[in-house]
Amino acid sequence: MKLRGKSVFKYQVNENTPVLMLLRPRRQEGQSIIKEEFTTEPTFPFNEYTDDYGNQCQRAVFPVGPLTITTEVESLVEPHVQLQEPFPGFVPVEELPSETIIYLLPSRYCQSELPEINDLAQQIVEGVPVGYLQAEAIRNWIHQNIKYEYNTTDSSTTALDIVRQKVGVCRDFTHLSIALCRSLCLPARMTVGYLDKLKYMDLHAWFEVFLGGQWHTFDAVQPQTEGCRIVIGYGRDAADVAMVTQFGDSELLSLTVETAVIEED
Repeated sequence: MKLRGKSVFKYQVNENTPVLMLLRPRRQEGQSIIKEEFTTEPTFPFNEYTDDYGNQCQRAVFPVGPLTITTEVESLVEPHVQLQEPFPGFVPVEELPSETIIYLLPSRYCQSELPEINDLAQQIVEGVPVGYLQAEAIRNWIHQNIKYEYNTTDSSTTALDIVRQKVGVCRDFTHLSIALCRSLCLPARMTVGYLDKLKYMDLHAWFEVFLGGQWHTFDAVQPQTEGCRIVIGYGRDAADVAMVTQFGDSELLSLTVETAVIEED
């Protein structure tokens, strides 16, 4: 199945502003990129690099004035399929691949080492078999108990904040999911990209958990994890997967996102 995604960023740049951008989709198994466009108005030079998580990034300096960035991608993807028994199992820490260890550690927005986080995780998974069903129990608990609402959190909001205020958006749902999973020694990472099944269309965040030797997708915003996705980036939390990180006086005026599933002939 083909999924098309498009995003348009509009800025007012008040001074020449160095930026890091994470706007290109990943090339990886299960996601074949068949079309990609990246345009800016006005044009400006940028350099490509690959970050520590394998994401395709860009460095540039935004010029002063109004600025628009448009990205479009079309990819062959597989719709998410609900797993059936036997479910992928827990991987003991000593048997984890070395590259997954970083996703066990606390990070800026996912304070998995805090007693309040661990106590909640233990309550959620009480009586649940270790492994996949624990991650699914966490996903379901967050969907049932955290309210989705815009303009209730900001870039400083952490997983612990969400435990206490119980309201947020996809970024916050994902941070709490990750923190709870890590507190149970389940490696968990943040994933950002396009999803076709969204009530409020935006660039989306969900989480993946390393189980049974591979990464598995979970989405706490949805009643159950479903839909077609195009992955743009992976990281420990939102600090690693910001679409645009700026170092100057630039204002994001608007971001519009579109997705569409294209049935193959």
